[in-house]
Amino acid sequence: MKLIDRYILKKFLVTFLFTLLILLPIAIAIDIAEKIDKFLREENLTILEVVRDYYVNFIIYYGNTFMPLALFISVILFTSKLANNTEIVAINSSQISFTRFLYPYLVGATIIASVAFLMNHFVVPSSSKTRKAFEKKYLKKRKFTDNTIREFSLQLNDSTYVFIQNFNLKNNSGYNFSIENYDGIALKSKFTADNLNWNKKDSTFKLYNWKRRLVFKNRDSISFGNSIDTVFAFSPKDFNYKNIVAQEMQSGELKDFISISKKRGIKNLNQYYVELYKRTSLPVACYILTLIAVVLAHKKKRGGLGLNLALGIAAMFIYVFFMKIGEVLGAVAGANPLLNVWMPNILFGTYAIYLYFNARK
Repeated sequence: MKLIDRYILKKFLVTFLFTLLILLPIAIAIDIAEKIDKFLREENLTILEVVRDYYVNFIIYYGNTFMPLALFISVILFTSKLANNTEIVAINSSQISFTRFLYPYLVGATIIASVAFLMNHFVVPSSSKTRKAFEKKYLKKRKFTDNTIREFSLQLNDSTYVFIQNFNLKNNSGYNFSIENYDGIALKSKFTADNLNWNKKDSTFKLYNWKRRLVFKNRDSISFGNSIDTVFAFSPKDFNYKNIVAQEMQSGELKDFISISKKRGIKNLNQYYVELYKRTSLPVACYILTLIAVVLAHKKKRGGLGLNLALGIAAMFIYVFFMKIGEVLGAVAGANPLLNVWMPNILFGTYAIYLYFNARK
């Protein structure tokens, strides 16, 4: 790496960190002003808990959220300064091509994209779990929560289906339960019970007023009883999949959850796909936003830094708008979550390529 590359890369990273460190204290100050009364209301809540459980994870979450914005603004800031100081003119005079000029920018974007990738897939989900648990305990209003699952069906594998009319997750009891096993479309067995209770200690179900029907070629076998303890390949947590927050699962856990849910016949998993795909699309956006920012700011303009910054912020807000629209549309049943999540990158990537080839001329 040449001296000029190290110079640009240093400017890139220092300005990025400076921009991020400006945005985060502003976000923290606004959040403190909004929630200070709620913190003071809790007599047993200490400052250490607020900092450790909430604001440390607040910084991790919003630092990761602000990363593309900080990257975009920082590139425009220091590139515009290079252009206004005629440093880019000197670089062009030394027969350095625009493609070669982009090299330190791409190195910087790679560093930031790598950090964003690790944060999105591993750090932020674990951090969000702690932060949201704190919010639920201290910040959100206590509301009545309906812990009852109604009219629930679950596919355990290609041939086994579970149906339950009502199940209370708080006391782990339900009624009108059945489990059916098929060979193709032919029913092979059916087990029903009027009531069931989950025993968490030994992971068993206790069924009341049960009946088992086995279907053979020429006859059926029926048995029944008042109560029976048995084990199934599911537990009450499988009834509560809709309440699982995708943002709180690391990517490996999220992939496993999606895979298991698909096998069990859960229909619309698009909100989980959106979260999974978004974790990779945002780091890739670092390259796209860097290229757009360089092209917008590498030439000296009459409006100077102010014009470049205004154009950059406008482009950034348009990107965020399309990103949010893509997330909402991607979560709709029947939509293509991969296409919708990546649509902003596709559109702005095309725009970035156009700007790049135009700038090379």
